Amino acid sequence: MDTEMKNAIQATDQESQYDEKVKRLLGHKHILAHILVKAVKEFSGMEPNDVVQYIEGEPYIGKVPTEPGLTNIASNKTGERIVGFNSENQEINEGLVRFDIVFYVRMKDGPAQIIVNVEAQKDVPSEYKLLNRAVFYVCRLISSQKERDFVNTKYDDIKRVYSIWICLNMKESSMEYVHLTKEKLLGEYEWEGGTELLNIVVIGLSNELPEHNEEYELHRLLGALLSMELNVEEKLNIIEKEYEMPVEARMREEVNSMCNLGEGIREKALVEGTVKGLLKGRNEEKSDLILKMYRKKYPLQEIAELVGKSIEEVQEVIESQKPLLS
Repeated sequence: MDTEMKNAIQATDQESQYDEKVKRLLGHKHILAHILVKAVKEFSGMEPNDVVQYIEGEPYIGKVPTEPGLTNIASNKTGERIVGFNSENQEINEGLVRFDIVFYVRMKDGPAQIIVNVEAQKDVPSEYKLLNRAVFYVCRLISSQKERDFVNTKYDDIKRVYSIWICLNMKESSMEYVHLTKEKLLGEYEWEGGTELLNIVVIGLSNELPEHNEEYELHRLLGALLSMELNVEEKLNIIEKEYEMPVEARMREEVNSMCNLGEGIREKALVEGTVKGLLKGRNEEKSDLILKMYRKKYPLQEIAELVGKSIEEVQEVIESQKPLLS
């Protein structure tokens, strides 16, 4: 395997691990409770710590396929009906697109449930419109309920669904609620049914961490949790002291791991950005860059590829400066 391919695979793996940590941090019940308080009207005004009890079971994180026919579990081998998402055979279906986080929430005023999906995006995608994907996800969460949450034609048993999208690196902090509405075109007959079944909430997080106030309470929490600028202690300090959230060992470990991965991704991006800016520069500038990367123990092959020189030329620069490097 050549160095370029190896580096690409390592970078992809690092980013994949980072994305997985983001999902797992967002999947903590206390974090989800804060999201529910701000995004689901039934929990508006409640204390997040009081909402945790309504999240049923453990959230499915990166396990449930979005593809038709693979999202729901209809029955087991004995024909008995099972309520739950299909999270089996992950190895067989390795290439499938999956919901980031999916979980059931019990309503505070009774046994009724809703289904909530939370998705994290590094930025607004350029290859498709984000709301179009959100509509697809929310429709899948509805259609996959057949024979799992309702049977045959009992459509009144359909559970409400929320698909909540968190987008990082936005120009400003924002929040938008998309849902069904009715508009009378002729006559006064009132058609019954659940216009509240489909719900999409999009949360935009800017790179600038907002002040802690009621309006930006959720944005500050999520912004601090997912920031690549704050270190571990800064993140945990905000979570524990400002939001009075218990930080168990697992969360602390995941925050630490995410920060380490983020630092590696950021450093590599910084080096590559600097290289691109200097590729057309003077040889002296390129020589300085070669020496900096050599000190950081970059492989010679990688240095050569980044600065557009041969390995022999890179070695010459290093050899000529070795007295200064020692």
